[in-house]
Order: sequence, then structure tokens, then C-alpha cells
Amino acid sequence: MTSAAPAIEFIGVQKRFAARGQSKEVLAATDVNFAIAPGEVVSIIGPSGCGKSTLLNMGSGLAKPSAGVVKVAGQVVEGPNKHVSFMLQKDLLMPWRTIAQNIEFGLELRGVPAAGRADVSDRLLKQCHLTGFGASYPHQLSGGMRQRAALARTLAVDPLVLLMDEPFSALDAQTKMILQQDLAQTVAQHQKTVLFITHDLFEAVALSDRILVMSERPGTIVEQIKVDLPDRDNPMARRKRAEVGPYVARLMDLLKLDAHTDMH
Repeated sequence: MTSAAPAIEFIGVQKRFAARGQSKEVLAATDVNFAIAPGEVVSIIGPSGCGKSTLLNMGSGLAKPSAGVVKVAGQVVEGPNKHVSFMLQKDLLMPWRTIAQNIEFGLELRGVPAAGRADVSDRLLKQCHLTGFGASYPHQLSGGMRQRAALARTLAVDPLVLLMDEPFSALDAQTKMILQQDLAQTVAQHQKTVLFITHDLFEAVALSDRILVMSERPGTIVEQIKVDLPDRDNPMARRKRAEVGPYVARLMDLLKLDAHTDMH
């Protein structure tokens, strides 16, 4: 019996960019190799400019590797595909559409009938604690509620893989922890696979099964750390565990951080 293909896999991936105003290219990431199993939550941490967001762009099909391949569910990523959804730091909700209409947008593009779209948005409004706000517009919601709506929109198309680029970094600490809890419970309930970029080391430990540590540019994976702690679906409980501190200390050592370092 063969095991299932990784949900997403990077094999010998390299990415070069043409540098503005320069004749030679910049090597952003090189020799990137890792695989994420279905249902696994994996965080990427690393210094600014090391290629973390570039990896997500390649995973989503928005950019192509200069060398190597990215696979989703065993298939080479050639362009944007229906198995992957991308959530960014900015919610990017369309201001002229209601929250329900924003959630339904991806389904609308796929030709799902109105009744089917409404069923999905109603379910996700409830699941993401937005009941009663479907008819509201983005400017009428707080930042945390807008991010909940963005998460609902990301989940609406039922992706195999969620790519998340610092989705909570602009929020205050309390709202951030609440949304981390919402995300963790939703991901566990629906067995979604997540590749998550963060600069918050406590967030990485609280949310992840595994953490990938990248080097400075050209970025490559220098270490993979398995987070052997319970309560992945309850990050607030996980944060309280004494074992979290040593994980964070190890990540700080790998990133060569001290009390005066700004990862951003």
C-alpha cells in the first residue's frame, strides 16, 4: 500500500529575479526541498528578504521556479490552481461587495449557482464568528473581523492547501490570539494543510506541527523542527506550556537573534 502524495512539495527549487537597474539577476532562494503531508500545519520563519513569500508565490502558481519543481497533490504546479488558496496580511476584501459577496467570490468565478454560494457563505459566516454581518461592507467591520472574512473567503473554495503570509501580523495581540485559535480549530476540523509564514516565533510554535527555518538570502531551509506538543487545535492552551520557551529559544539561536534584533 503506497502512502498518499504530499499535499505540497518543493523539489530542488531555485528562484532568480532580475534586479532593477542591474544587469545580473538576484538569487532569492536556492536548493529548497521539503514536503508537507495532508493535514499538516507547517510554519516558515527566517530573516526579512530570505524568500519566504517567494516560496508561497511559487506554491500558489503565481510565480514559476527558475529551477526545480513545486507539486500540489502530486501534480506539478504550472499556474494558479483550484487546490490552493492564498491569504495575505492585507485582507484585500472588495469594498463594493458585501462580506457574503466577498466570501462567495471564488465560487462565483467557478460558476457555482447562487443558492450553492449562499449555502457556503452562510456556513462560513457562522463558522468564522461573523453571523449577522453578511450584508455589511468591509469598511463597517473591525480589522479582526475583516481578517475573519478573508479567512472565510479562503476556505470557501475548499482548497487542499492554505498558503498564509503573515495573516495576523497587523492585528493587536488579543485579536491575533483569538484569530489564531479560530484558524487552528477550523484547520483541525476540516483537516486542511497549511503553509504559514510568520515572524512571530511564539505563533509558529503555537500553531505548527513543524517549523522550517530559512537562511538569509539566497534563502534555503537550514533546519526543520518538529513541534512535539499537544493541543495544536488549541494554541492558547499550547502557549501556556513550559516547553514552548525552549522551542522559541532554539529558533532564536538558529536565527541568531538577541534582545535587540528586529526580524522585520
